[in-house]
Amino acid sequence: MASPLTAAGAYANIARLTADATRGVFSSSAGAAPPTGNSFGAALKEALGTVEQLGHKSDVASRDMVNGKSNMVDVVTAVAETQVAIDAVVAVRDKVIAAYDEIMKMPI
Repeated sequence: MASPLTAAGAYANIARLTADATRGVFSSSAGAAPPTGNSFGAALKEALGTVEQLGHKSDVASRDMVNGKSNMVDVVTAVAETQVAIDAVVAVRDKVIAAYDEIMKMPI
């Protein structure tokens, strides 16, 4: 099972992504240069890289279990951490899609 710290870290990353996205949207004015801080795309790329690393970690733990080098608790923990991270990314994706749908419904 995923530890509370892992879940809290994933939610903190999502909150940081959201804060970066809203700061970029509301701080720029028409004709102004884009903000020089982290963009939403860069933050999203970083989050996906983290999910990829967690997936690799769970794969390694699974292989080690098959080879007798690891115990079941390590495997379950690694898989649960990956699942929490993937759930967080899917939640962000769903919010982005919902926001896009709302923008597309706006009259011009």
